[in-house]
Parts: sequence; structure tokens; C-alpha cells
Amino acid sequence: MIQEMTPFIVMEVLEKAQAMESQGISIIHMEVGEPDFDVPQCVKEAVCQAVHEGQTHYTHSLGDPELRAEISALYKKEYGVSFSPEQIVVSSGSSPAILMALRVLCEPGDEVLVFNPGYACYSNFVLAVNAVPVKIDLDPENGFQIDIEKVKAKITPKTKAIFINSPSNPFGTLIDPEIMKEIAALGIPVLSDEIYHGLVYEGRPHSILEYTDNAFVLNGFSKRYAMTGLRLGYLVAPMKYMRTLQIMQQNLFICAPSDAQKAGIAAIRHSQKEQEEMNRIYNSRREYLVKALQELGFKIWVEPKGAFYVFADARMYASDTYKFAFDILENAHVGVTPGIDFGSQGQGFLRFSYANSLDNIKEGIRRLAEYLKKIRK
Repeated sequence: MIQEMTPFIVMEVLEKAQAMESQGISIIHMEVGEPDFDVPQCVKEAVCQAVHEGQTHYTHSLGDPELRAEISALYKKEYGVSFSPEQIVVSSGSSPAILMALRVLCEPGDEVLVFNPGYACYSNFVLAVNAVPVKIDLDPENGFQIDIEKVKAKITPKTKAIFINSPSNPFGTLIDPEIMKEIAALGIPVLSDEIYHGLVYEGRPHSILEYTDNAFVLNGFSKRYAMTGLRLGYLVAPMKYMRTLQIMQQNLFICAPSDAQKAGIAAIRHSQKEQEEMNRIYNSRREYLVKALQELGFKIWVEPKGAFYVFADARMYASDTYKFAFDILENAHVGVTPGIDFGSQGQGFLRFSYANSLDNIKEGIRRLAEYLKKIRK
């Protein structure tokens, strides 16, 4: 099944853009989903203190008990849900957490439901554990919202889990709480990717744990706290899986970086003001970019309410947006992600990231406008 894994196209766009930059070409990056902010000051101080004080050794395999207690308290505060710190595995980013969750749930040939379009790597993670990703189409005419009847139609005796993501990548949408309740009622484990929680500009996100205990929550510090390079994530899982997860963690990863875990404690406790400021800036970029893309002729079927992406219909310009994205990079010097990276239903779309300064976004729009004028001729 690993042979069926596909490239992560956004990384191929980024790598091509970096190669062009090495030749002295100025590139505006609107392809990658990485915060452009520096880490909060309290995070810097916590990392330096950890190193200075020699807190650079292995931690408990499940993670620093103090950090796990903070994560548990955060979910209690924000969502009113209670779970033991003993139900948390702290990981080196959320990717190992995804892999471990799938491994405890799936045997070869089992099925996992994923949405199309959806985060590009979910299907590849499923393939990596020799399971089968079963795709459920989302339609732009329905605002890419989940149709629960379509979900039910895909469930078989081999179905072991379903992935959900709210706020979502690539749309920035929130799953309606009633839909979450219906997904929870299906009786299959829910893999809920909540990595963009804390980055919401309209409405509020809900955790799947508000509706079911039969769930694996995937989260981390990369997006909300702009800590991508510190590689700190976590998994919240039902207690019955914890011993197996711990054994996997001990053997495959040992533990997450100790200094990053100290930084995570500081981020939860002390970075509220920085979070609020980041969200204010993201929101102003979001409002500008949605309007600017619409003025260029792109159709936005659903406006983002969270994360930092706009998923734009580009079919008025190109049917093959894979080629279109690379042509934009080559000729407009703007990096964007082709929608096909997120599944076959994403063909004809482009994902624009506003995890870049407003000045850079405006320059990217200016370059894109000039490029579109040329191709119209």
C-alpha cells in the first residue's frame, strides 16, 4: 500500500519556489500553511531556560506530566470536556500522533473514511498502515459541507474510523455541531484533527469530545502558537488504547523533545495576548484576500471562518489547476497550491494561504492580476 502513496504537492510547489529563490527570483509564498509569526516571547524564554537548566533529557514516554495536565485543563476550559492527563500522548508534531492512532485501530485491508477534498496527507497515512482510504465527496454547491447520508452509505464492516477536520484545511470552514453529533452517533471511532483550534474568526469551534468518548483528538502547537519548528503535538485517546499507544511511543519515538514540551507549558499558560494579536492580523488578511480574489474573478463557494486558507474556484481560468499552479509560480512568481492536492474533487481549485504578511499578500495579488491579464489576451 505504501507504493500507492502520492506526493504532498504543496511541498513540491514550495521546493520549486525555493529553487527559484536560490537563483535570485523573488517569490511570494501563498502555498504553505505555516504561520509567518515568530514564537511567543514566553516560548523563547522557556526553551532557553530548559536548555540552560539542563532540562534536555528524555521525558516520560507519554509526555511531561505537567504539560499533559495543562492540555487537559485547556480542553476543560475551552470545551467543558473532562479527560485524564493519562489519556494524552505528547508527540513530535501531530503527524506521529495520526500514525499511532491509525495503527492501533487498523489491520491490513481495513477501511478509513476521508473527505474529498480534505487534508492531503490523511489518505497517505491510511495507506502507510496498509489500510484503505474510502473517500466521501464534498460538493462546492453545498459549501463543501458534510452530507451525513453520504457518510452512512460508505460504512462497511471493514470501516474502522472516520477523519474530520474543523476548522478545515483547505476550506477554513467549521463543521456544524449537529453534523458532529450525527458523526459521533455512527458508532465508529472519530479521528478529529483539531490543529486549527484557536484560529477562528467567526463562530466557535467544537471538539468531538463534546459529543463522544469514542474519539481520537489530534492537536498540537504548530498553528495556534506558531511553533512549527519545535515539533510538538499530542493525541487524546480512549483509555483502553493507552497502553498500546505508550508501547508504540516508547519503541518508535521514545518521547517528544523535552525543551519543546517546556515551551508548550509556557505557551498554554502565558501566550494569550500574542494569540489574540495573531488572530486579529490573520482576520484582516482573510478579509482582504477573499475580496481581492473575488475581484480577480475567482469564485469563493464558502468563505473561511478559521485556519488561514481560501479555497478558490479557478475553473474560469483553467481546468487543470495542477499545471496552472506551476505556471503561476513560473510566470507570476507566486506560490499557490493546486486543489488536486486535496483530492479529485479539488481539481479546478487553488488554495491560497494567508499565513504571510498583508504587504506580501497584496504584492502577490498584484502579480497575479498582471499574470491573469496576460493569459486572458
